[in-house]
Amino acid sequence: MPPLMIFAAGLGTRMRPLTDDRPKPLIPVAGRTLLDRALDLGRDAGAAPIVVNTHYLGDQIERHLAGQDVAISREPDLILDTGGGLRQALPLLGPGPVMTLNPDVVWTGPNVLSALMAAWDDRMDALLALVPLAQATARQGAGDFDLGPDGTLQRRGDHVYAGAQIIRTDRLAKIGDAAFSLNRLWDLMIADGRAHGLIHSGGWCDVGYPAAIPLAEALLDG
Repeated sequence: MPPLMIFAAGLGTRMRPLTDDRPKPLIPVAGRTLLDRALDLGRDAGAAPIVVNTHYLGDQIERHLAGQDVAISREPDLILDTGGGLRQALPLLGPGPVMTLNPDVVWTGPNVLSALMAAWDDRMDALLALVPLAQATARQGAGDFDLGPDGTLQRRGDHVYAGAQIIRTDRLAKIGDAAFSLNRLWDLMIADGRAHGLIHSGGWCDVGYPAAIPLAEALLDG
């Protein structure tokens, strides 16, 4: 099974004041933290190993994970963003394709990681989970991608990146910056026709700001 990287190093600025004294992944939704919900998805999909990166109030995340089957990739001095953070964690993850997951999302329906693994094949350098913009609960802003009839991605469409993917990591070594977004890799893969998308068939909510929490809880209750 592919390894899993859970991105938990961010400052959570959109979630203030709830993140004044805790990292965003430790905010509870319907009685369970966002990080634990992400871990549930990974374990249910059989991901191994599971790695979580930390920066802002990272000691709280480490205490929360103490004794669990999770490795920590620490970013004490500089938030490395998704690309730099994934590259730093590669010694813990291994060289092959990896799954990544943003914990500030609530999902219903089939396990998105299992669905990505079932759809992955050698034509792909990345396979991104997508949600149609009209079905993206609590989403603020426009869509991210257009999904072609062959499943390949282009920028600026009516599908939202849902925060879960499988991605090959070999191109990370070619980027000189310490901190950078995985958008840099996606653009290279899109140009080569190697970035694909998979529409999530269940519900989805972006838990990025306080008012989204009751929307996420209503989705889970529905």
